[in-house]
Amino acid sequence: MAGHSKWANIQHRKGAQDKKRAKIFSKLGREITVAAKLGGGDPDMNPRLRLAISTARSNSMPKDGIERAVKKGMGNTEGDNYESMRYEGYGTSGVAVIVETLTDNKNRTAAEMRAAFTKMGGNLGETGCVNFMFDHIAEIIYPADKASADDMFEAALEAGASNVESDSEFHEIHCDINDFTDVRDALEKLFGEPQRQGLIWKPNITTELNEDQATSILKLIDILEDNDDVQTVTTNFEVSDDVMEKLMSEN
Repeated sequence: MAGHSKWANIQHRKGAQDKKRAKIFSKLGREITVAAKLGGGDPDMNPRLRLAISTARSNSMPKDGIERAVKKGMGNTEGDNYESMRYEGYGTSGVAVIVETLTDNKNRTAAEMRAAFTKMGGNLGETGCVNFMFDHIAEIIYPADKASADDMFEAALEAGASNVESDSEFHEIHCDINDFTDVRDALEKLFGEPQRQGLIWKPNITTELNEDQATSILKLIDILEDNDDVQTVTTNFEVSDDVMEKLMSEN
């Protein structure tokens, strides 16, 4: 878990950079549009849309941008036939990488994914080549000040969570994907809307890296995240606390 948390902290910091805000909003809007198109524009009746809107809010996406994305999904506009595609491969040093995308052109996206991996010394594999190194689960994140560790632990387990970990910054609640809605709804009644929620790929096998190796993987993540079709990038690398401090200071 330690390695995943460290990686996650890098991602939160990188994702919060103002220079990436417009691109983040674009990706969030695409997910909202797809969710509305597939399941309707009422978030109470459309779990995927509800999650997409909640994620957009937690990233400070403006309300009018969210509403535009929903309307776009309901309008059946041409050119918005996005398809979910997952790409898997290896970065340098054997680090496993999972990339989830929403694309309207699978051939273009596949070519761009392959080019990114190759540029950074990795290789794109077949779907399924690395996902055994991860558990696909639901994650709900609350700030530490929302509740004591004991109160959050008790409430989350009672709601059906499989694991709860708290530190000075966050409460991380994990549960089976099939239990996600029930757990989230129960916790929302007690603690309000989470800071972040969704389905994640949590590493069950990690790869320890030194500073140079980790820097290379972060460059690959940057290239992938800069692609408009990419929604999430997950890796299984782990670094020491000393290396983590250096990486955080550089980002």
